[in-house]
Amino acid sequence: MFDRLDDILVHYEELMQELNNPSVAEDQHRFRKLMKEQADLAPLVDTYTQYKKEKQTVQDSLALLEEENDEEMREMVKEELSGARKQIEVLEQELKILLLPKDPNDDKNIILEIRAGAGGDEAALFASELYRMYVNYAEGQRWRVELISVNENGIGGFKEVVAMITGKGAYSKMKYESGVHRVQRVPETESGGRIHTSTATVAVMPEAEDVDVVIEDKDVRIDVMRASGNGGQCVNTTDSAVRLTHMPTGIVIYSQTEKSQLQNKEKAFRLLRSKLYDIELEKRQNSEAEERRSQIGTGDRSEKIRTYNFPQGRVTDHRIKLTLYKIDSIMNGDILELLDSLIAADQAIRLSKLNEEN
Repeated sequence: MFDRLDDILVHYEELMQELNNPSVAEDQHRFRKLMKEQADLAPLVDTYTQYKKEKQTVQDSLALLEEENDEEMREMVKEELSGARKQIEVLEQELKILLLPKDPNDDKNIILEIRAGAGGDEAALFASELYRMYVNYAEGQRWRVELISVNENGIGGFKEVVAMITGKGAYSKMKYESGVHRVQRVPETESGGRIHTSTATVAVMPEAEDVDVVIEDKDVRIDVMRASGNGGQCVNTTDSAVRLTHMPTGIVIYSQTEKSQLQNKEKAFRLLRSKLYDIELEKRQNSEAEERRSQIGTGDRSEKIRTYNFPQGRVTDHRIKLTLYKIDSIMNGDILELLDSLIAADQAIRLSKLNEEN
């Protein structure tokens, strides 16, 4: 591990020298590529530099203890030695995590898709609440949320909602949210006070770029129509809504949230590209079945991942057996503890797998 870290350190210093070269700055494409590589390596380099500093402190403290006779001074050195050794353990663990293979999609923006499942109107209401939860979390992260399409049920619920969330590391934070979310509560329409169970399915897809997926013109049928429902401000005035049909897969995309047909078309193609990319990722992951099973959840859309129990005020994530009794704040977007726990659990699994291989 340390040979590899030393190599990375040398490479980082070469990278910095290259970035300081005026001729490199003239080539914007190369400059941006080097800047991204530098930004990706910086946390690892900073941690390793701190690690080496603590190792030096240990060596210096041990040398001092051999020479020093003053008892008070020896106690101070022993304290410093103990602190450095504890810090080394922490930093070693951090370095192992930073060296884990990175998901190439982690820095991507995401397409968030939420569909009401079993439970009729109650499921649609839950889907709209999940959407607000994610929007509140995203806004707290200073990410941008753009609605692509929404199908409402007339009482404030969403049968289906699709949005793009743009922000640094959005996929790395949100990727574990894919799956079936279950709610248990007494609906307002329920006079007998019985608890109902409803579900909604969440899909989190990395936004695909042009280089990730090539869509042939001949494979897509484009229909334009008048926007309808609450999503279209131009109802009955312009043909602004766009429907794409991808012939090879049968995927249909509908976008009507923008006034401009061109903007709706652009959004629809972004969603289609991401859906096709997601299908490709799923194929790849299925061929790596063993590795897929070792991760937190399978990412399978049919997997029940979390229960929101309102009478008990609890939210339980079934994959990591975590229960939090703060349902109101979670539904308001306070999901950081859930997401951090999922990331930590996934890292722990991958670290133990790495240790087994070594």
